Amino acid sequence: MLRLNDEDWLGIEREFCRRKLGNFIRRAWPVLEPGQPYIHGWHMDAISEHLEAITTGQIKRLLINIPPGTMKSMATAVFWPAWEWGPRGMAAMRFIGASHEEKLAIRDNVKMRRLIQSDWFQALWPTAMAGDQNAKTYFENDKTGWRQACPVKSMTGRRGDRVLWDDPHSVEDAHSDAALEEANRIFRETLPTRLNSPKDSAILIVMQRLSVKDVSGVITSEDMGYEHLCLPMEYEGPRKITSIGFVDPRKEQGELLFPERFPREVVERDKKIMGPYAVAGQFQQRPSPAEGGEFLPDMIQVVDVLPAGFIRWARGWDLAATEGAGDYTASAKIGILQDGRIIVADVNRRQYGTAKRDQFIRNTAAADGAGRVKQSLPQDPGQAGKSQALAMTSMLVGHHVETTLESGDKVVRARPFASQVNGGNVLMLRGPWNNDFIEELRLFPNGLNDDQVDASSRGFNALLHAPAGIFT
Repeated sequence: MLRLNDEDWLGIEREFCRRKLGNFIRRAWPVLEPGQPYIHGWHMDAISEHLEAITTGQIKRLLINIPPGTMKSMATAVFWPAWEWGPRGMAAMRFIGASHEEKLAIRDNVKMRRLIQSDWFQALWPTAMAGDQNAKTYFENDKTGWRQACPVKSMTGRRGDRVLWDDPHSVEDAHSDAALEEANRIFRETLPTRLNSPKDSAILIVMQRLSVKDVSGVITSEDMGYEHLCLPMEYEGPRKITSIGFVDPRKEQGELLFPERFPREVVERDKKIMGPYAVAGQFQQRPSPAEGGEFLPDMIQVVDVLPAGFIRWARGWDLAATEGAGDYTASAKIGILQDGRIIVADVNRRQYGTAKRDQFIRNTAAADGAGRVKQSLPQDPGQAGKSQALAMTSMLVGHHVETTLESGDKVVRARPFASQVNGGNVLMLRGPWNNDFIEELRLFPNGLNDDQVDASSRGFNALLHAPAGIFT
């Protein structure tokens, strides 16, 4: 027990806490959680070492992906700021703590303030609060350091030396493209303007993965200068060594991250409840299961030549009209063998404006052969859709063309084709497009793009209703 009146002991304790954030966490834990024993895992050392690297200026941008329940919020948003103010003597540091929900950001603000004002902290690192600036959403010390809590959507006003984003998305946000786009817009446009020093201030984002389109997905798909510490619940193999030399110490596939708190029986129990997509994102820090979600693309057999026997063909289309950006215009040529197996013979996609897109459609249909492949195109609702359908049909005169309204959501439309894939009934002709197609199937419906899935689903559904005379 800490002897608050023993100056020699206080000096030893100060030095112990100053040397490592992990030491400070061990000592500070019972101050905030007196009824709960501190359970240490090696992952806490990994997190602490990367936060220490921010403190020493080695890292300016850090992304941490880690499962919920691993003390990520307490470590990053409560103990680390208090460690900088106290043991590290950086009381002038200014922190902005944000989360997708304001009450979560306030929760951590209150916990840090409670820690700073505790007898234990004050005995070791006396820190006076500004009397007129000591609220649960904002408090300030007498060295002009402060901490502010706010929702991600309201990051305006003050600028911080440390900007902490703890879960910028809710689990529900993962199912809303609009919510994901808004958080990403704030990340790109607002977050950089909230820094006290563009050169020296640091940004920390800690979150579970929810979607390919989440903030982590934006960071990892582009070179934004972020250090990435990714700690999945179950080990899946080595990752890139971080700049401070960290390597995941696990060696065996499936080895657990934090067995002291999440032993095997707990993990397996929760996996059954959560389902494959939640497990992939929240546990494994991937937006989709490794083996696939709606689709199990590893069940597809790749062939070098078309099998013998009659094949009936249909090509499904998914249309877009933006040059060089946005969604793709995609098509998939799907065939059926006499024995009932399905073959994907060609998939292609382009980001074309309207004129180039229409020429792309004409050229593809011509290569398929007039009357040999059913061309199935989507029709928008309303009069405009009818006019477009007429124009498409006229453009492909001589071909067997159908234009139909989309019915149901993307997942529902994809399931007939997915059932064939997952049952091992689908072949794929080897081609340079294979990898992109397989990856999109694997990530669907959480991937960045679903144009090839939409096209192949349409092609398969059209194939089921194709006239029996359309054969090679």
